[in-house]
Amino acid sequence: MTIMNGRNADAGVTDEATLLERQTGLLTRRSFLVGSAAGVGALGLAGCVSDGMSAADAAKLYGPVPEEKFPIPAIDVSKVDPKYYRRTVRYETKEAPGTIIVDPGNYYVYRIEEDGMATRYGANVGRDGFRWSGDAYVGRKGEWATWTPPKEMIKRQPEAAKYAGGMPGGLDNPLGARTLYLYQNGAYTLYTIYASLDAESIGNGITSGCVGLLTQDMMHLYDHTPVKTKVVVLPA
Repeated sequence: MTIMNGRNADAGVTDEATLLERQTGLLTRRSFLVGSAAGVGALGLAGCVSDGMSAADAAKLYGPVPEEKFPIPAIDVSKVDPKYYRRTVRYETKEAPGTIIVDPGNYYVYRIEEDGMATRYGANVGRDGFRWSGDAYVGRKGEWATWTPPKEMIKRQPEAAKYAGGMPGGLDNPLGARTLYLYQNGAYTLYTIYASLDAESIGNGITSGCVGLLTQDMMHLYDHTPVKTKVVVLPA
């Protein structure tokens, strides 16, 4: 089943994105991502949540990462519903350990572990009208990847033209600190799982091709995900 469609976005940023600039003149990641990435429905394979996480523990989990090439700030966990904090949950599936399952209907991404367990991450997903489902795999990975706006976006929003040659990696790059590129049959689908610093985006449908995790969660998933890992996006 193909997941390609006419609304695909290059490297996770849709041509429907709204280009806004920070007062400092830097482009915000959310301004690129609003109206982008892949939405998908759920099959109802809900996980049983383990014990809840305290605000103090969440602040540690999503704290700053100063040793990165571009030091990563702490996430304001007060802006994230606690149900979206990273947790280990019970998750029954026939998929093999290591498989990534995207459940956009509930705004979760699961990494399947052994013995019927999974690591669960809160996510942002696609908005209505930009939803897809199917099987894919991680064709390549990127750290602080370059983002290139699609030609359609540049045509409609000329201010994006300055990045036609690629926007270098950094805190304001829409792809963030880590990116998993989704492929089918040897071809890049133009969809990604990417890192976001936008706490308020988690639990929302804002994209048209990709799935975003909080940066600290994305780094955790990235470190545990080799190339060729299967990705299942549940149907709408």
